[in-house]
Amino acid sequence: MRKLICLLFLLISCSLSQAQELYMIEGEELQLKTEVSGKLDLLWNIIDGNYRYFVRTDTNTIVELKNTKVDGKYQFEYRDLLTELTDNSKSTKRLNLTLFSLSEFIDDYNSTVDSTYESTVSRNKLLFRLGVFGGLTNSPFVTNPDNLTTPLFGGELEVLDVNQISRHAAFFQIKHVLEQDELQYSTTELALGYRFRAINKAKFSLYANVKFATVNFSNAVVSTNTNGTITTEEFNETAFDVPFIFGIGADIRISENSFITLAYNELFAILLDNQGNFSQDFTIGYKFNL
Repeated sequence: MRKLICLLFLLISCSLSQAQELYMIEGEELQLKTEVSGKLDLLWNIIDGNYRYFVRTDTNTIVELKNTKVDGKYQFEYRDLLTELTDNSKSTKRLNLTLFSLSEFIDDYNSTVDSTYESTVSRNKLLFRLGVFGGLTNSPFVTNPDNLTTPLFGGELEVLDVNQISRHAAFFQIKHVLEQDELQYSTTELALGYRFRAINKAKFSLYANVKFATVNFSNAVVSTNTNGTITTEEFNETAFDVPFIFGIGADIRISENSFITLAYNELFAILLDNQGNFSQDFTIGYKFNL
């Protein structure tokens, strides 16, 4: 446990250590990160829960990229501004106000006007997040007559589209449920799943999970009483299922690249039978952008 705490502390420290600079823009003091640096620079940060983007010209003028809403319609001011700053050399018609789209647009422009410019923008449109978690479960899909809870721990790799900071994500998860004296059952589960973020804000997201494919390596000790004679058998089983197990979860941002995660898992499954106990499967964890 001490090693795990030290590892989490190290990961959090690394994610908080990214360099930012302080700027005074229109009377507002802001800490911003430089994403692209060239004839035009792209600066950005998450401020009061909102993504904000700025362009710095070669005359050191910093202007915010805005997309205000009037009578329910977006005005796309950032497109007009970038059209002006790039001398109408690149179309902004399909340009989104996202970090990836803006980075790619400004990087392409810098490449066309400066032959010595070296691109630093990754063309990979996928964002990977790695996480660890721990919690308690009553294993609702196995026989548990006393409704006992046991500890669990695991890790997860999440993949989503950085271009849109998508509501949709895929994940691969490994989980181990520990055995205890009263409930002699343990399992290691490998799972593939899908996640949909119903609420998808910069500081907080709320989502539904579904695990559509699982492989379980289980161990159980079963005691039976036959005419007063108690017999004990140990079973080791490997099972592949397509169970469609549903749960819910939330990500709470604690730094630019890291999150605390909360989850309520195994609420129900379409192709697995509940064994009589309502789910008590709760986890808390930490994940970060790779």
